Amino acid sequence: MNISATPIEGLLLIEPRIFTDRRGYFMETYNRAKYFEAGIKKDFVQDNFSHSTAGVLRGMHYQLNQPQAKLVYVMHGEVFDAVIDIRKGSPTFGKWYGVVLSAENRRQLYIPEGFAHGFCVLSKEVDFVYKCSDFYSPGDEHGILWSDIDVGIDWPVKTPVLSDKDREYKPLKAVDVSLLAQYKPF
Repeated sequence: MNISATPIEGLLLIEPRIFTDRRGYFMETYNRAKYFEAGIKKDFVQDNFSHSTAGVLRGMHYQLNQPQAKLVYVMHGEVFDAVIDIRKGSPTFGKWYGVVLSAENRRQLYIPEGFAHGFCVLSKEVDFVYKCSDFYSPGDEHGILWSDIDVGIDWPVKTPVLSDKDREYKPLKAVDVSLLAQYKPF
């Protein structure tokens, strides 16, 4: 497995080892011991699966009191995956990182607590999987406006299909500071 640091501390791009032969391929999508050795020391307690169609954008979501580290990847199709550092005091506060994740490139992204996360679908359909380090808590659900001009995520989909909730989130600078994560170096 190859793990690469990104420009944002704690955010890791993972390229699992793929074993290919005439029958197809095999890969480990998660091995606690190997990921722990690589610095990903979270216990994941919940797996989620999302199926979406072309142009759908889901995000930018986070939980504050029950923050979730996430390990995300695509089983079928392709997405542009994006995160925003929302950790007050972080040297990269308000900065974003984006990467294409697909069934073809088999990349994974490890997202620690303190980031808002979202993705938009680039293929006709996508099956998106993510492991979470804490349980989903509906009352702890927060978000940042996907199209926040100050953050400036360069989404490849300009007129996405959005939920009402995602459409109504506020830009980062308008979010009450008490609703943002606190920076803790890794």
